[in-house]
Amino acid sequence: LLVSKELGKHLLEVEDLLQKQGLLEADISAQTERVQALNAAALKFSELEGYQPCDPQIICNRVNHVQTCLEELGELARKRRKELEDSRQLWAFFQEMEEAEAWIREKEQILATKTFGRDLSSVLTLTTKHKTMLGELGSRRALLHQTMKKGDQLVAKKRLVAGGIQEKMREVRLQWKKLEEVMGLHQQRLQEALNFFQFSAEMDDLVAWLQDMYRIVSSDDFGHDDYSSQGLLKKHRAVVSQLEKQRASVVALRKQVALLAPEHGQGVDVQIRVVEVEQLYGEVAEVAVMRQQWLQDALAVYRMFSEVHACEVWLDEKEQWLEKMEVPEELDDIEVVQHRFESLDQEMNSVMGRILDVNQVVQQLVDGGHPSSDEVRSCQDHLNSRWNRVVELVELKKTQLSSILKIQNYLLE
Repeated sequence: LLVSKELGKHLLEVEDLLQKQGLLEADISAQTERVQALNAAALKFSELEGYQPCDPQIICNRVNHVQTCLEELGELARKRRKELEDSRQLWAFFQEMEEAEAWIREKEQILATKTFGRDLSSVLTLTTKHKTMLGELGSRRALLHQTMKKGDQLVAKKRLVAGGIQEKMREVRLQWKKLEEVMGLHQQRLQEALNFFQFSAEMDDLVAWLQDMYRIVSSDDFGHDDYSSQGLLKKHRAVVSQLEKQRASVVALRKQVALLAPEHGQGVDVQIRVVEVEQLYGEVAEVAVMRQQWLQDALAVYRMFSEVHACEVWLDEKEQWLEKMEVPEELDDIEVVQHRFESLDQEMNSVMGRILDVNQVVQQLVDGGHPSSDEVRSCQDHLNSRWNRVVELVELKKTQLSSILKIQNYLLE
């Protein structure tokens, strides 16, 4: 049993042989106690004085022979156990290598059947799973490293056939290297897909924002008075500022597309979408410019109406005063009226400047094709007519006053 060359053909068989070896060693241990007791009893016969049933030398030789056989048996047992232990290490190594190969094949099959996602959410989910697999790869790499060290130790012992060990280690290293390459390629493809879907999501957000901006800048609300128009213009300028800040994002789209993987960035759909976003931005910017001009025109109109109203209030007041005024005949009263007309001339110069400003604003609005040009022109004509009426009344009263003043001076002379 102890000189058997059967060392097992797999780990389970070696474990079975080791169990049998343990039983055999237990028997040897039990027989060792028995042999020692028998040897001690036999040696007593070699020490007898007088009658001796057997030659003491024969007894000693027989005892020594049995002890030597026992020691040889023990040495064979130790050698057999060592060989079995080595065999167990060998087959444990091969089993660990087979488990590593099975794990590698499993991961290769998983990677072969994996897609790279259909949208941002699925890509993020796959990326999380891939990170988990990378963690598993790191743990398995550490285990494989330990197994490889065991293989090197087995080769160094030179008591086993090293060719099979080295060949297996070479095969697994190649398989492992291939798996790492596939994992790296898969991670790269996932990152490329992630970049693409993130770019698509950002572009969707940009399109949604531009559509909101288009609804805002295409509003037909220009206010109903000076205050409301001024408030709308202030808000619109803030919108224009935001729009200008987004210009860089729109300009950067083509650069971002160039950084995408060819299968993503060179697609016709992506190129078309970028062009559509650029066109949409251009339309929003163009409408924003138009709305700003319209708001400024509306503000100008409302300010003009306010100015016209103020001028007309003054004209109403002066027209009523002039129509009711009677030219006095007394010299002292004439001088008082003259002073009033001198003050009136100063006021008229001021009002005339305001009316000229109104006329200039009206001309600009009309030349710019303002939609309320007819209304503005009518308002201008009415104001100018009122102004001319007041000027005529002033001239009339001045003429009357001058005539009376000449008569009074003539009478005084």
